Amino acid sequence: MISAECEEQYMFRAVELARRGSGRVNPNPLVGAVLVKDGVVIGEGWHDCFGGAHAERNAFDQAGGIATCAGADLYVTLEPCCHTGKQPPCTEVIIAARIRRVFIGSRDPNPQVNGNGISVLRDAGIDVYTDVLRAECDALNAVFFHYITTKTPYVIMKYAMSADGQTACYTGSSQWVTGEAARACVHEERAQYMAVMTGVQTVIADDPLLTCRAPQLQGARMPVRIVCDTELRIPLSCRLVQTARDYPLIVACAAPRTDGQDTAEYTAKKAALEAAGVTVIAVPRVSQTDAGDGIPRIDLRALMAVLGARGIDSIVLESGGTLNGTALECGIVQRVQVFVAPALFGTACNGTRIFTPVRGCAAVNPCAAIRLSAPRIRTFADDVLLEYDVIPA
Repeated sequence: MISAECEEQYMFRAVELARRGSGRVNPNPLVGAVLVKDGVVIGEGWHDCFGGAHAERNAFDQAGGIATCAGADLYVTLEPCCHTGKQPPCTEVIIAARIRRVFIGSRDPNPQVNGNGISVLRDAGIDVYTDVLRAECDALNAVFFHYITTKTPYVIMKYAMSADGQTACYTGSSQWVTGEAARACVHEERAQYMAVMTGVQTVIADDPLLTCRAPQLQGARMPVRIVCDTELRIPLSCRLVQTARDYPLIVACAAPRTDGQDTAEYTAKKAALEAAGVTVIAVPRVSQTDAGDGIPRIDLRALMAVLGARGIDSIVLESGGTLNGTALECGIVQRVQVFVAPALFGTACNGTRIFTPVRGCAAVNPCAAIRLSAPRIRTFADDVLLEYDVIPA
């Protein structure tokens, strides 16, 4: 009988292996697998790229094929699939290899699996043990679990602020709030997710590129760049549009009004953007009454449904306070990442320009605030990253 300590040791290794697929397997899950026979690891594998072989099959290949694996134990971070997609069912090869026991970390909420993989293995006479290091294994695939059950992207809202809670000085200057190490982390995390989204006002003010720019990311997949731009104000001269043929760019706008007043202008701007290589998506607009402050906006929930249907499973939201507040208010944000710099920006004594990371969705009292989980804390030189999960209302 294998000890619980050994079970965890091998599953910890499988978790480490799974992370190697980060940024390359979306919208598939991160999965790692370890084969153990007579107390010796004989094969390891992970899901390395979307459409490629799954972790279990890669582990069998490293072990020298299924002929060498009879009687071995398999540790896998996610319930093995039992259906044919881009790859054949992993349950088939596990059974064919005459694996003795399978230790599973996470259950797979995919309706095509969702316990069926476990049942198939048990029906074949294989001993199956579930929930081994489940918390660690579940943490690998928060994005996948959300996407496979909702068909909408998992949204991470990210911003940097001073220790007194401001994203810019009263002059509007914001480069740079945090140091180089924190900014490098931002680029690394962009590479882990499928898209990065901002608002048109940020584009006009900062002219960002929104790509992954760090030496260690050479060859990394670039995220799809998304701009929320209700009235199609994005400048054709901005760097996002100018690089749209090199890196995908989606501009999400409101459909033209039915009264026809803006149809000609909309049509001309849309044609110019598409000629530059931009994908323009029109979604319903939120009424000015619903927007609260009278500012016309696109329906972010509708946009998430459209993006999910396009296979975008995750979005990093890097924007100003207005879009951040709207995103929180309509419930599309699952995680918040806050970089805090060791600086105090203060305010001008006779000025009213305060740059808060979240505008709108104002709580009338502390009990009505959007609730967050306890933070996970990391440091980057002098800067601190606080990472929270949004607790559903």
